[in-house]
Amino acid sequence: MTSLRGADILARSLHNAGVRRVFALSGNHIMPLFDAAIDARLDIVHVRHEGAATHMADAWGRLTGEPGVCFFTGGPGHANAVGPLFTALGGESPLVMISGHAPLGLLGRDAFQELRQAEMAAPACKAAWTAQRADGLGQDIVRAFALARSGRPGPVHLSLPTDVMEALVDDGAARIAPPSDFALTTVALAQESARMVMAALGAARRPLILTGPVMGNGSARQLREQLQAASGIPVLYMESPRGVADPSLGAAAEVLARADLVLMLGKKLDFTVRFGNAPVFDAGCRFIQIDPDSEALRRAALAIDDRARISMSMLADTLPAARALIQAATGPLPGIADWREEVGAALAYRPESWAQTLSTEGAVHALDIGKALRAYVEHHPEAIYVSDGGEASQWSQACMAERAALRMTNGPGGAIGGGVAFAMAARMAYPDRPVLLTIGDGSFGYHIMEFETAVRCGAPFVALVANDGAWNAEYQIQLRAYGRERAIGCEMMQPRYDQMVAAMGAHGELVTRAEDLPGAIERAIASGKPACINVMAQRAGAPSFSRRAGAPTTSGGS
Repeated sequence: MTSLRGADILARSLHNAGVRRVFALSGNHIMPLFDAAIDARLDIVHVRHEGAATHMADAWGRLTGEPGVCFFTGGPGHANAVGPLFTALGGESPLVMISGHAPLGLLGRDAFQELRQAEMAAPACKAAWTAQRADGLGQDIVRAFALARSGRPGPVHLSLPTDVMEALVDDGAARIAPPSDFALTTVALAQESARMVMAALGAARRPLILTGPVMGNGSARQLREQLQAASGIPVLYMESPRGVADPSLGAAAEVLARADLVLMLGKKLDFTVRFGNAPVFDAGCRFIQIDPDSEALRRAALAIDDRARISMSMLADTLPAARALIQAATGPLPGIADWREEVGAALAYRPESWAQTLSTEGAVHALDIGKALRAYVEHHPEAIYVSDGGEASQWSQACMAERAALRMTNGPGGAIGGGVAFAMAARMAYPDRPVLLTIGDGSFGYHIMEFETAVRCGAPFVALVANDGAWNAEYQIQLRAYGRERAIGCEMMQPRYDQMVAAMGAHGELVTRAEDLPGAIERAIASGKPACINVMAQRAGAPSFSRRAGAPTTSGGS
């Protein structure tokens, strides 16, 4: 029999799960796992702040579909890492977060950095627990991966007491979880149920299908496209906390209000769709729900103003359900061609005034950042687009929509600050694709030091920073609610972020004119380095428009 430490069992089980890269920051309590990672052939990407590693694991999960793994020390390291779990939870990202922990044998005696870690993480996780036995760590990882990937994907936390990691297990090799233990189990939608759903949609005059974050990228995005092609029913993808007001959806709010039957395919009837009620949806609009979470189904039944409007409610995993619906489709519905065209026109709508340059000398408008980004991606469709921040990046999202091969935002949770980490992880996951990030200056400040990580690890990306010297989303709220004279607590300086990153070995460039953006993007890509294009920007509110209004409305000024 081969004796192994608990840490070795866990690390080698991670390898059998297919994990080759983990995102981490070192510390006392996690050192046994760092040591075990060497023999398990796990590449540790070590960062400058624990929160960045959680964001990187989130991005890995959302962009690849496989759980991103991060680990940290206990106590304050764990506390630093917990916040970004909320973003991962809202983004439906499969993620496994592992934290070192004070020894079980010393709990309750004020051990070093003792903290009720699982309880702290639990509200932002699908599950959180503390390991109890070294010989059970392989199955702890199996359970964590199963929970992270199944149903509505999301983050899972496991705390590892140091005495559990260091304990020797006589038959340790036999306790390593084999690859077969990590096979994904899904809950399918019965084919008869799929036919019922398609029949109901076929009887509607203005049907829609709404999907959520889990159908964002890769094969899931392809399923969306296949479902729309097979049924002829418009499929709308929603991931923004702005919901029906998401600028990347164009004038979609107008057609949502005209739909008579909406299939919520893994999309919650939550705040982003105003809980399914008027005026976002017509008071007579009915819903079909297919969701992997019984709690989401229960909440929808409570939230909607008339429960009779939920005509069907089914429990099934989203991607298998989409496949069943595609199989049940008998071809594009013939009677909704005009409706399909109306929805497509609403999604594509952008005001004619957007063809003009809104920038002034020394203050670039966020629309022109988005237009320069779109122009690059039109020639490089394999590019990955990452968006972070409040107001400025909404313009880029509206310009980009889903033009990039892969796309990632801060998701329904609405938190900011993860963009730099997202972009690094995207480049590591897809090393042959350019990665472009639009980010506000407030968001950029969260993890600017991770440019050192990106330089050290050879993970180039381009960050276009809208530097308007403000927490602009909040500033716009103050302007609308209280007036300019009562705006407070949102002002910042406009530092030379380009010079900051250059000091870390990255590429930096200052841009003050919209016409200089295309060249700056090309030079940043050509540098082969992580890059910051520091764009001196106007303060502009996020775009808000409709075809009836005819033009975007914004608040604020430069």
